[in-house]
Amino acid sequence: MQIVTTHKGTDFDGLASLIAATMIYPDAVPVLPKSVNANVRAFMAIHKDLFEILHPREIDLDEVTQLIVVDTNSWKRLDGFAPLKDRDDLTIHVWDHHHGGDIKADMVRNEGYGSAVTHLILELEARRMVLTPILATLFLIGIYEDTGSLTYPSTTPEDARAVAWLLDRKADLTVLSGFLKQAYGEKQKSVLFEMMKKPDRRKVNGYTLSFASVPIEGHVANLSVVVNMFLDLENSDAAFGVFYDGEGSKCMIIGRSKAEHLDMGKLMRNLGGGGHPGAGAAQFKSDFHNPDAVFTMLCNLVENDQVASVQLGDIMSFPVVSVETTTPMEALGELLRERGCTGVPVTDNGKVVGVISRRDFKKLRKEKQLKSPVKAYMTPSVVEIEAEKSPLEAARLMIKHDIGRVPVVENGEMIGIVTRTDVMRYYYDLIPD
Repeated sequence: MQIVTTHKGTDFDGLASLIAATMIYPDAVPVLPKSVNANVRAFMAIHKDLFEILHPREIDLDEVTQLIVVDTNSWKRLDGFAPLKDRDDLTIHVWDHHHGGDIKADMVRNEGYGSAVTHLILELEARRMVLTPILATLFLIGIYEDTGSLTYPSTTPEDARAVAWLLDRKADLTVLSGFLKQAYGEKQKSVLFEMMKKPDRRKVNGYTLSFASVPIEGHVANLSVVVNMFLDLENSDAAFGVFYDGEGSKCMIIGRSKAEHLDMGKLMRNLGGGGHPGAGAAQFKSDFHNPDAVFTMLCNLVENDQVASVQLGDIMSFPVVSVETTTPMEALGELLRERGCTGVPVTDNGKVVGVISRRDFKKLRKEKQLKSPVKAYMTPSVVEIEAEKSPLEAARLMIKHDIGRVPVVENGEMIGIVTRTDVMRYYYDLIPD
């Protein structure tokens, strides 16, 4: 007997992968865990007659000869299949996009795509298999949910290619938008209200992190939705919700990241959990007496493990061409032409006090103003950035302040400058080897 199953708390990527796997393994029986997300439950309530899905309690484990696992690679995330762990005669295939895991499989497909179902869709495409619009829609929901509609940093070109293939097979975006709206009711509102009462914001490795701890009574679904909203409201690089029961014996940490190099999945794996670069969670039993200790533990993990692979110090221009505040505008114009640059920092006794660019020449109305010092036309408010920050953070500053260059500082001293061109070269893979 072949069976296909996925993780507990099944999301749309898990469900889509489950159904797609039955097309690749036509003799396999799909087994859906008891616990599924609310939006998945709503989808199944309408479409369950289309899929012959069984539940774990309906499976005789002694009859299982092959196990196909999708969207996870962890035994503890499976529902009721732990007894199969020690079976030497069992063939196991895994289709996943998470890192780590303890399932020793005979075959693993994990190319690091933004969603697990992308692996299966590309296989279906290669086999020229026919999809109904309903299946195409389900698979599309799976990709969109795990990639944030192709906006998360973990999204890959293969995810976009799979989306195009599904849209070509009449995937319905209207149906998709309806089911991607996860439940947000009074319980979730109450939790978010408590989180926003007194959030703890800390700066670690150049990242702004927001934390909040809330006691939870009973079951509250879709806490991940609450943490997503908390992240948006806090406008941080990453946010953590720490949820614990009244006795403080169990603790659930849910994290969300929108920073380029802050891998939430990696961080949560250090706590026995898992996830993606943009999202992760971990649960453990612990005496929860001091929320600050949990926050500090998370900060230490970020500080020790999350370091940007490319920092501004790697791509900045140096030494920096600059001018003094007393430099005449005429001399500045000659300097810009000679150096082929569009602007330079303005210094006063070695300290950056402003920025001047070609655009500032538009402020000149008379020829005699060319003799005026640059301090009369410079932009005095200087935006600076530390050398250990990432190109993404520099790009955000440029967009926010509508500037084309940012001085790079170390211990308060300017050591270089990063420009729009530097950032574009990095993002478009134009950095020379």
